[in-house]
Amino acid sequence: MPAITATAPGKAILVGEHAVVYNRPAIAVPVSQVQVKASVFADIHGQPGEVWVEAPEIRLTAHLNELPPTHAIVRLFALLANELGIPRYPALRLRVTSTIPIAAGLGSGAAVSVAILRALSAFVGHPLPNERISALVFEQEKLFHGTPSGIDNTVVTYAQPIFFIKGQPFSLLAVGAPFTLVISDTGIRSPTAAAVSGVRERWQRDSATYERLFDQAAEIAQQARRCIENGENRALGPLLDANHRLLQQIGVSHPQLDRLVDTARQAGAWGAKLSGGGLGGNMIALVNPAGADAVAAALSAAGAVRTWITQVKAGLGKDH
Repeated sequence: MPAITATAPGKAILVGEHAVVYNRPAIAVPVSQVQVKASVFADIHGQPGEVWVEAPEIRLTAHLNELPPTHAIVRLFALLANELGIPRYPALRLRVTSTIPIAAGLGSGAAVSVAILRALSAFVGHPLPNERISALVFEQEKLFHGTPSGIDNTVVTYAQPIFFIKGQPFSLLAVGAPFTLVISDTGIRSPTAAAVSGVRERWQRDSATYERLFDQAAEIAQQARRCIENGENRALGPLLDANHRLLQQIGVSHPQLDRLVDTARQAGAWGAKLSGGGLGGNMIALVNPAGADAVAAALSAAGAVRTWITQVKAGLGKDH
């Protein structure tokens, strides 16, 4: 049996992170410059039920039954077995490789889950549609992120820009004109669960203030959607700036994030903000394509450990 391979992209939140957990809209885009690849091979020498797992980026080489039940990969196998009614997997080897930095706000966890579930379900002869892949990954995200919104699993599964409100059908965005982002990694690891739980604690102590901030983030997301659909890229920049100021007030920025955001603006970016959970992780800058390299170089000089330039392509979206 030939190997089955599947990939999944990273993601960046354009606007609306954290507010999206509280039922406000957010916009996310796929980042194809980084990705996870999962390959499943038949193990002709193994016994039924024997699963060998390799994930070099996290130095993992083990039999599945040697891992704790709470391990992310163990849970994915269990979720899929339950979904498909599989009593026992055939003997197989799973190899997972990734160029997405961990705990950097680029959707590493969701991408790993999407790629594994795609490859594994195809290997056992029951490839799952996007809707079920996304739903299973959401279950996985709940275990590791506490109260996720569902935006990561959705944008990574569909690999298209989305307008998302928790608990509602999402929309694939109609992008009126392509726009270019420079993504910069601070190198400071920041697990999403910690950032989300911190916001929840502060919201519980002062819900009125945080609800106002979330409402302002919601209006920014609605304006950003109109800019994107109308191809008004320059007008999108100040909305990113405004969203970053809100995220500072929400309490999820970091001195290095602020430094990189300021650096990007000084280097000519139309707008910039942290992206994802915050407290580290990455930031994004909306740029004139001709100036993307200059902005990336300025960010590297200011201490960014990695930068990527990605283009969100024009195209028609639809509701789901």
